[in-house]
Amino acid sequence: MRNILLVLSGPSGVGKGTIVNYLLEEDKNLVKSVSCTTRAPREGEQNGREYFFISGQEFQNRILENDFLEYDEHFGNFYGTPRSFVERQLKERSVLLEIDVVGALNAKRLMPERAVLVMVTPPSMEELEKRLSGRGSETEEERESRLRRVRYELEQAHLYDYVLVNDDSRLTKAKIQEIIRKEKEK
Repeated sequence: MRNILLVLSGPSGVGKGTIVNYLLEEDKNLVKSVSCTTRAPREGEQNGREYFFISGQEFQNRILENDFLEYDEHFGNFYGTPRSFVERQLKERSVLLEIDVVGALNAKRLMPERAVLVMVTPPSMEELEKRLSGRGSETEEERESRLRRVRYELEQAHLYDYVLVNDDSRLTKAKIQEIIRKEKEK
């Protein structure tokens, strides 16, 4: 069976983090790629666990060194996936990327034979708004900006290999596990 690059995307607040945690707990042959970002850590985040928090200058240097599989700027910060980590891990196991639509499409372009794109969508816009408000980690302006981006992200769903509505995280996780199994057998 081949190792795959499982790319999981969806709007902020859709439950990607919960699904990722379930997947990683149950599949020891799956590793999450840690992205680099120029944004400040949120409360409870640790460098090297959720992200590698780096300066804007270091990020620009790594772009020039072609050190990212994908990168993008949104909400005033840069995010990128270290190419060397992904390539090294794919030799031994499958890699999971939890990234936005632009990054996912770039990863698919650069690794078309390995990248499997899965879009996770909310059951409704009302539910998504409720989830974002409940986090309490963003200002009202940031939350509104994220909601405006949702339309763009959902319009790109047709470019994904799979689209799943997350109305139950455990069921969505099980569907993704089946996708992984099928894709590894190809």
